[in-house]
Amino acid sequence: MMTSATYQVTGMTCEHCTRAVTSELAGLDGVSAVTVRLVPGGVSAVTVTSGSPLTVEAVAAALDEAGNYRLATAIDADGPYAAPSDRSLPVL
Repeated sequence: MMTSATYQVTGMTCEHCTRAVTSELAGLDGVSAVTVRLVPGGVSAVTVTSGSPLTVEAVAAALDEAGNYRLATAIDADGPYAAPSDRSLPVL
Protein backbone atom coordinates (compact mmCIF):
# COMPACT_ATOMS: atom_id res chain seq x y z
CA MET A 1 0.00 0.00 0.00
CA MET A 2 1.34 3.40 -0.96
CA THR A 3 1.23 6.36 1.38
CA SER A 4 1.40 10.03 0.50
CA ALA A 5 2.30 13.04 2.65
CA THR A 6 2.61 16.72 1.80
CA TYR A 7 5.29 18.78 3.50
CA GLN A 8 5.34 22.56 3.67
CA VAL A 9 8.93 23.56 2.83
CA THR A 10 10.59 26.95 3.18
CA GLY A 11 13.72 28.21 1.41
CA MET A 12 12.83 27.18 -2.14
CA THR A 13 13.11 29.96 -4.73
CA CYS A 14 13.53 28.43 -8.20
CA GLU A 15 13.51 25.35 -10.43
CA HIS A 16 17.04 24.47 -9.25
CA CYS A 17 15.63 24.23 -5.71
CA THR A 18 12.81 22.03 -7.00
CA ARG A 19 15.27 19.67 -8.71
CA ALA A 20 17.57 19.49 -5.67
CA VAL A 21 14.72 18.72 -3.24
CA THR A 22 13.09 16.23 -5.64
CA SER A 23 16.40 14.41 -6.17
CA GLU A 24 17.20 14.08 -2.45
CA LEU A 25 13.70 12.96 -1.44
CA ALA A 26 13.47 10.51 -4.37
CA GLY A 27 16.65 8.88 -3.05
CA LEU A 28 15.01 7.90 0.25
CA ASP A 29 14.10 4.21 0.64
CA GLY A 30 10.65 3.39 -0.68
CA VAL A 31 9.93 6.75 -2.34
CA SER A 32 8.20 6.29 -5.69
CA ALA A 33 7.21 9.89 -6.53
CA VAL A 34 7.91 13.47 -5.49
CA THR A 35 5.93 16.47 -6.70
CA VAL A 36 6.61 20.10 -5.84
CA ARG A 37 4.30 23.10 -6.00
CA LEU A 38 6.92 25.84 -5.92
CA VAL A 39 6.13 29.14 -4.21
CA PRO A 40 9.34 31.15 -4.75
CA GLY A 41 10.48 32.67 -1.47
CA GLY A 42 7.37 31.41 0.32
CA VAL A 43 6.15 28.04 1.53
CA SER A 44 6.22 25.37 -1.18
CA ALA A 45 4.17 22.16 -1.04
CA VAL A 46 6.22 18.99 -1.51
CA THR A 47 4.23 15.75 -1.84
CA VAL A 48 6.06 12.46 -1.35
CA THR A 49 4.57 9.07 -2.26
CA SER A 50 6.25 6.06 -0.69
CA GLY A 51 5.72 2.43 0.18
CA SER A 52 5.59 3.25 3.89
CA PRO A 53 5.38 6.51 5.86
CA LEU A 54 8.63 8.46 6.09
CA THR A 55 9.87 9.85 9.36
CA VAL A 56 9.96 13.60 9.74
CA GLU A 57 13.65 13.24 10.60
CA ALA A 58 14.37 11.48 7.28
CA VAL A 59 12.55 14.16 5.30
CA ALA A 60 14.24 16.99 7.23
CA ALA A 61 17.67 15.39 6.71
CA ALA A 62 17.05 15.03 2.95
CA LEU A 63 15.97 18.68 2.73
CA ASP A 64 19.09 19.74 4.63
CA GLU A 65 21.26 17.66 2.29
CA ALA A 66 19.61 19.31 -0.73
CA GLY A 67 20.35 22.82 0.53
CA ASN A 68 19.02 25.42 2.95
CA TYR A 69 15.47 24.02 2.95
CA ARG A 70 13.38 23.49 6.08
CA LEU A 71 10.08 21.88 7.00
CA ALA A 72 7.33 24.26 8.04
CA THR A 73 4.62 21.62 8.62
CA ALA A 74 3.63 18.14 7.48
CA ILE A 75 0.14 17.06 6.46
CA ASP A 76 -0.64 13.33 6.27
CA ALA A 77 -2.62 12.62 3.11
CA ASP A 78 -3.61 9.11 4.17
CA GLY A 79 -2.76 6.31 6.53
CA PRO A 80 -4.00 5.09 9.90
CA TYR A 81 -3.19 8.37 11.65
CA ALA A 82 -4.23 10.75 8.89
CA ALA A 83 -4.98 14.29 10.00
CA PRO A 84 -8.07 16.07 8.68
CA SER A 85 -7.17 17.60 5.32
CA ASP A 86 -7.80 21.12 6.63
CA ARG A 87 -5.37 20.75 9.55
CA SER A 88 -1.61 20.85 9.48
CA LEU A 89 0.55 19.07 12.00
CA PRO A 90 3.41 20.90 13.71
CA VAL A 91 6.82 19.41 13.15
CA LEU A 92 8.52 18.69 16.47
